[in-house]
Amino acid sequence: MNSSTEARRSRMSGRAARRILAVFVAVSVALPMAPAPSRAGEPTDQVRGAIDRVLEILKKKDLQAKERRTERRTLLREEISKAFDFDEMAKRSLGPAWRQRSPEERKEYVALFRQVLENSYLGKVEAYQGEKIRYVKDSVEEGRIATVETLILTGKGQEIPLNYRMIKEKPGWRVYDVVIEEISLVNNYRSQFAGILQRSPFQDLLARLREMVKTSESGSGSRK
Repeated sequence: MNSSTEARRSRMSGRAARRILAVFVAVSVALPMAPAPSRAGEPTDQVRGAIDRVLEILKKKDLQAKERRTERRTLLREEISKAFDFDEMAKRSLGPAWRQRSPEERKEYVALFRQVLENSYLGKVEAYQGEKIRYVKDSVEEGRIATVETLILTGKGQEIPLNYRMIKEKPGWRVYDVVIEEISLVNNYRSQFAGILQRSPFQDLLARLREMVKTSESGSGSRK
């Protein structure tokens, strides 16, 4: 495969990852359409609880003032951290290259990857427009891996399948991947990162993540 083909594939993976993340953010705080079905279990309960808590923060009128923005975002970050296992997401997104990294490299990579996702989430979640969610079902494999299936109803009447892949940890179930219309957020980042690492050293990937963090922070800073 020549370099131009690799570059095109990397750009396509990057666009796909950004699209998935944008859709996920838009619908991850959707309003419940109906109670979860009776067959739903603990993983669904935890997803629904996390979404409900984020909605409560967004609805608080005293936190909507511009001068309370930092406080509001701190509360949102706390809820995001409880719901998502960013370390696991970062590790899976790097794929086999994870084993080749030193502890210091892993630490910096995980921190940057987490910032990219958090900043993207916070930058869009405050633009929530009242989409609705229906909890379909959940399934558990080997006692510690679960999938929570949901459907999102957009304002245009479109139904978007959104599944949360979760892992059971001591605090409870936490999300390690999001699958929208059968496309995995983690797999798309893995494809994008693999393309970069095929032609560039790991430090270049870190540099790109730093730039993504910088861009997302400067962009969110211009919003209310």
